[in-house]
Amino acid sequence: MKSIFEELGGTYTLGEDGMYYPNLELPVEEEPHYGKYGRMRMNYIKEHRPGLYTELLFDGKLVSHLNDIDDTARQRMELLTRQMQEQHGVNEELKALDQMIWVGACNNIRNAAEEIVLNELIIANAKGESLYTSWVQVLSFPLNPSWTEVVLTSHQLVGKLENAETQILVKLL
Repeated sequence: MKSIFEELGGTYTLGEDGMYYPNLELPVEEEPHYGKYGRMRMNYIKEHRPGLYTELLFDGKLVSHLNDIDDTARQRMELLTRQMQEQHGVNEELKALDQMIWVGACNNIRNAAEEIVLNELIIANAKGESLYTSWVQVLSFPLNPSWTEVVLTSHQLVGKLENAETQILVKLL
């Protein structure tokens, strides 16, 4: 009588200890060409979403997923950087006037764009939604003339159950 594994085309190899071991192979994947953002996504899902990582790995879709994330992240970085530079007037004229200000502005824009890309693409759940705070409601009311209590109520999705509420009290001087 054949096992289900054998009926599906699986084979076994006799080991040195006399036991039969199944010949398991991962599906053939496309050639990896992912870079920084693909590696960051892989590290994130390996550490924080092990079920998704295992599913992608065993389905043979991990490399294509990482390639897609990396390509999309690079394109999004270029687009955001270009748009922010135009919006803030960081151009060749500014570079000619003061290179240090231009370099600082370009670095700030690149860092802001990268933060957006990381939030949208690298640390996103299966639905493509960001895992950062979904909304923040700020309520302010005076309790004492010398300070104000601010209550931040937010739905935090990072490391918590969905729809978990957190209240933070901040004392402002």
